[in-house]
Amino acid sequence: MNPGKIFKDGLLTNNPVLVQLLGMCSTMAITTSLFNGLGMGLSVTVILCCCNVCISLLRKLIPSTVRIAVYVVIIAGFVTIVDLLLQAFLPALSESLGVFIPLIVVNCIIIGRAEAFASRHSVGEALLDGLAQGLGYTAVLVIMSVVRELLGSGSFGAGVFNGGKGWQLFPAGYACSYLTLPFGGFMTLGCLIALVQFLRSKKGEAEK
Repeated sequence: MNPGKIFKDGLLTNNPVLVQLLGMCSTMAITTSLFNGLGMGLSVTVILCCCNVCISLLRKLIPSTVRIAVYVVIIAGFVTIVDLLLQAFLPALSESLGVFIPLIVVNCIIIGRAEAFASRHSVGEALLDGLAQGLGYTAVLVIMSVVRELLGSGSFGAGVFNGGKGWQLFPAGYACSYLTLPFGGFMTLGCLIALVQFLRSKKGEAEK
């Protein structure tokens, strides 16, 4: 496959969140700050790449009757490694993300790419697909995190920039605190999905 097409699919035309509508639980739950969104996105990207490579290497050895169970075991192994590394080197991020790191095991993005792509393509293509899909997922999380953190609390980059303090761009009293609640996650994600669908429909009309 064309590497450019793989990256375009992951980032835009087949984005795991905005087009495939996968991994939405963690997307809405943890995107209250850039620190959380970036941390979760990069964790999923690393796990996606490792799992895709491993499954691609073993694709001819895994019996089709137990392939999903094998995928889950492989994914669980890499999730455990990432979880332990976060606890050791980024304890603040590990504590902030909490149960959503172990829940990556059942993230439909990872299982879906294992079944739809890694099990049918070469190692190089599987690695590129994992990277593209992971970056597409990370991009959505970062966009949502910036919007919700900025408009919901008036701050930006806490835990990431300015020595971890971030910047308070305007008083929290003027912010729309509802955006930091689950309702805010639904609204922000819904608006992003609507925007993407609108742009896709416009592009389709232009191509006719």
